[in-house]
Amino acid sequence: MNWLSEYVRPKFRNLVGSPREVPDNLWHKCPACGHMIFHKELDKARRVCLQCGHHMRLPVKHRLAMLFDDGVYDREPLPKVPADPLKFRDVKSYSSRLKDAQAKNGETDALIVAKGPIEGQTTVLAAFDFDFMGGSMGMAVGEGFVVAAELAVKHRAPLVAIPSSGGARMQEGILSLMQMARVTVAVDMVKDAGLPYIVVLTDPTTGGVTASLAMLGDIAMAEPGAIIGFAGARVIEQTIHEKLPKGFQRSEYLLEHGMVDMVVPRDALKGTLARVIRLLTVPTMPYEQTNLPVVADASHVEGHRETEPTGPVDESDDPHPDVEELPPLAEPPKRKGVRKSEDDSVAASTAADRAPES
Repeated sequence: MNWLSEYVRPKFRNLVGSPREVPDNLWHKCPACGHMIFHKELDKARRVCLQCGHHMRLPVKHRLAMLFDDGVYDREPLPKVPADPLKFRDVKSYSSRLKDAQAKNGETDALIVAKGPIEGQTTVLAAFDFDFMGGSMGMAVGEGFVVAAELAVKHRAPLVAIPSSGGARMQEGILSLMQMARVTVAVDMVKDAGLPYIVVLTDPTTGGVTASLAMLGDIAMAEPGAIIGFAGARVIEQTIHEKLPKGFQRSEYLLEHGMVDMVVPRDALKGTLARVIRLLTVPTMPYEQTNLPVVADASHVEGHRETEPTGPVDESDDPHPDVEELPPLAEPPKRKGVRKSEDDSVAASTAADRAPES
C-alpha cells in the first residue's frame, strides 16, 4: 500500500478541489487562415472570421433568427412520409440513421419552413439544415418544399429558398430523385402566381439540389466562398483528366461566369434580401381605391392640360409651307365584264349579259 497515493493525494485533492473540466468548444480555428476565435465573439460575428472574413457554416436556426425581424417567425410542420420505404441498410439501417439524426438535431428532417416578416414584408423561407444528414433531400424535404410553395401562394408572399445540401438522399434511391421534379413544379407554381422566388446559395450547395430548386430563382444570391456545383471538384478532375482553375465552384467564380446574380456578405444579407423583395413585389392597391369615379370634366383637376385647341385655328399658319400638296387620287380603272346595277352596287356580269342579241 502506497501511503502517498492512498492517503496524502486524496487529502490534498480535498483541500484544493478537483480540477475543472474545460469545454472543448470555447475556441474555434478558422479553416481559412487558422486564426483562433473565442466562441462568443464568433457567434456575435455570425460565424464570420474576424481576421480574414471567411464565412463558416451557420446553423439554420441562427440564420432564421438573423433574417426575420426580431427573430420572430412561425414554423410550418413537415408532412409525414414513410420512414424507410426501401428498407435500405449499409453499416446500419436507414431508419436507425434517421432516429439518430432526429435525436441529435431535434428536427424531423433536413428542411425548415418558416413564415415571418423581413423588414416588415411577409416572407416564406425554406431553409436546409446541413447538420441533419448533410442537408440531403428526400421525400420529407420534397414534401416540405411543396408546403412552402403552397404557403407562399396562399399568403401572396415571396418564397426564399436557402439550400445547404449535399444533394439527393441516397438511402431513398429513386424516391429522392423524384423530388427534383416535384420541387421544380412547386417553383413553377409560385412563379405562375406572379410571386418572386429568390435563392440564397450557401456552403455547400451540390448534387440534386443544385440541379433543381437552387438554380431556378428569379434572383440568385450567394454567400462569399460557398461551394456551389453538381459533381465534386475531384470527381470532375478525375473524369476530364485536367486541373481545374483556382476558385472553381466557389461563389465568386460563379458570379464571374454569370451563374449567380450577386455575392452578398452575411451581415448585409437581410438588407439586400429585403430590398430585392421590395423590387420584385408588386404592391396591392387597397380595394377602396379600385372603384374610383369616372371624371367627365377634368378641367378642374390640378395639372390638367387641354389637348383640344380652345380658340380659333388659323388655317393659313402652315407649319410646313414648302411641302407641295399631293394631287387627288385617280379613280381605279373599270374592269371588263363588270357593270353597275340599279342600286349602284357593282356585280359581275353573267354569261347571259355577255351573250350577243339574236
